[in-house]
Amino acid sequence: MATVTLKGNPINTSGSLPAIGTKAPDFLLTATDLSTHSLSNYKGSKLVLNIFPSIDTGTCAQSVRTFNQEASELENTKVLCISHDLPFAHARFCGAEGLEDVISLSDYKDGRFGKDYGLNFIDGPLEALHSRCVVVLDENHTVKYTEQVSETVDEPNYKAALEALLDE
Repeated sequence: MATVTLKGNPINTSGSLPAIGTKAPDFLLTATDLSTHSLSNYKGSKLVLNIFPSIDTGTCAQSVRTFNQEASELENTKVLCISHDLPFAHARFCGAEGLEDVISLSDYKDGRFGKDYGLNFIDGPLEALHSRCVVVLDENHTVKYTEQVSETVDEPNYKAALEALLDE
């Protein structure tokens, strides 16, 4: 279990992020077209997992915008934006913003992704949502970098995540 804060108030997560150097846990998430995606859909690609509580908050929305701009320019890299939001919310946001270089995925069906990655909030006002995290995977889906943002309203360290993509 990890403890982070929301506006200075402590809240706990369900576990710990996958360890650097380990294989990322597989997942089944729902895309905006309601298809199911697993880790194998991205075989051979580097991945940035941009994980957040809700696309309808300012910090979460900004993380999607920033990763759309920054990581989309990197070779053989896909950015997966993951939350409990319904796929329709992701589609609405990315459509309204004109964001085409990120892949929006939802953990709304069973929440297994958040449990397997140890990042669900287990108490506090955001209970059952995902904590703000970034997980970077290489082409073999080995974990290269993780960040669980200590203050939920803060943005992740984009620079460190993007540099981890280049550290090969």
